[in-house]
Amino acid sequence: MKLIAFCLAIAAGITANADDLRIGAAQTSINPPPGTPLAGYYSLRPSDGVLDDLFAKALVLECGGQKAAIVICDLITMPRDVTMAARELIATQSGIPPDNVMIAATHTHTAPVLQRNATRDDFDGGNGDASRSYTSSLPALIARCVADANAKLTSATARGTTPHVENVAFNRRFWTLDGTVAWNPPKLSPNIAAPAGPHDPEIGVLAFDTQDKTPLSLATFVNYAMHPDTVGGTKISADYPGVIAQALERVRPGISMFANGCCGNLNHRNVWWDNPQRGQAEAARLGHAISGAVCAGLPNLAAVSASRLAARRETVHLPLPEITEADRAEVRELSPRVKEAKFMQQVKMFRVLDVQAREGKPFDVEVQVIVLGDDIAFVGLPGEIFVELGLAIKKASPFKHTMLIELANTAIGYIPNRSAYTEGNYEVVSARCAAGSGEMLVDTAIQLLRELKP
Repeated sequence: MKLIAFCLAIAAGITANADDLRIGAAQTSINPPPGTPLAGYYSLRPSDGVLDDLFAKALVLECGGQKAAIVICDLITMPRDVTMAARELIATQSGIPPDNVMIAATHTHTAPVLQRNATRDDFDGGNGDASRSYTSSLPALIARCVADANAKLTSATARGTTPHVENVAFNRRFWTLDGTVAWNPPKLSPNIAAPAGPHDPEIGVLAFDTQDKTPLSLATFVNYAMHPDTVGGTKISADYPGVIAQALERVRPGISMFANGCCGNLNHRNVWWDNPQRGQAEAARLGHAISGAVCAGLPNLAAVSASRLAARRETVHLPLPEITEADRAEVRELSPRVKEAKFMQQVKMFRVLDVQAREGKPFDVEVQVIVLGDDIAFVGLPGEIFVELGLAIKKASPFKHTMLIELANTAIGYIPNRSAYTEGNYEVVSARCAAGSGEMLVDTAIQLLRELKP
């Protein structure tokens, strides 16, 4: 009788998995009007054409009477105001509660500059009419994309794999022979000693297909950590994530989504290679290298548990960095001539102004976890997270497939690991939060993952 009961339980579990999981995926164009300024640099850069389209892509999951939505947008960042407004619309239009909605950006540097309520808005066009109008249009576009995906819900299976790719992403911080840390040093520089940190070669891949005898692809979810700052110029482009989507959709028809991992200190520059590594050709090379690794790993896709759906989000109060009187004096002296200032002076000035404007109030940011079954977890993090922090979450996660998604739901700029603060340079000079903030996010993410593990 025990054997019969065990077999019945196993059969019931299989039936629940097969009948309960439903998936819907959709995409919506989010191209801006011509002339909208582009993001990613400390200058005004009006767009003058489109190389490839920008999209909002939505994946709606339904299981056990619960729904969740994950939206990835080809944008530089994800302002908190956009997330909150979109969540309200999604709740009304699609019946998905705000706690179960994650909205993130790929971080492409050839997307429109958004209004961020930051001091830089006046400098790079974020406060201009075009950027204000575009930013205000995003919640409705995102909600419509989720509604389209929700309308396509169909019974599905889930499979996962984690191929690796090397010689694509690199840590962009290097120890030099004089004992300091350089940021994006000149290629082939004899002063380079060693990378100042690791990279993450793992690609997270999830494949959602119909339950037919001859299954059809519904969605492919790809998670990899690397800055999309390759194309450059003044034309709209999704950068290498767009190349990945186009390549994979020829192999697996259906929506292909790319979510950027913890890449705050990672990019594509190989300092041991003298190639300039800029432009459309380089974006194509990177996109095809990553999509090729995904395709090579498709035979290794294995079924994963998808018998339940749960979501949690937790607010974390990140402390501000110290601003000294010397910092304030430097900013007062620099402000009248900021356009003529050196790059690192500009970076520091905007950091100081943004931190001062908070009048001591910490950043209230969100860590969000959405889990599907026993094996899949999506972790949303609020900024450009150093890879060391992402690797710590992956190592401690009880889920086989842990998808780390930075620039999710809100964004406060760079969030380095604690030891990087003593090393200095660009990301640290830019960081709006104090040392230890990244570790606070790691602790919260691990706590949520453990609480949601069955």
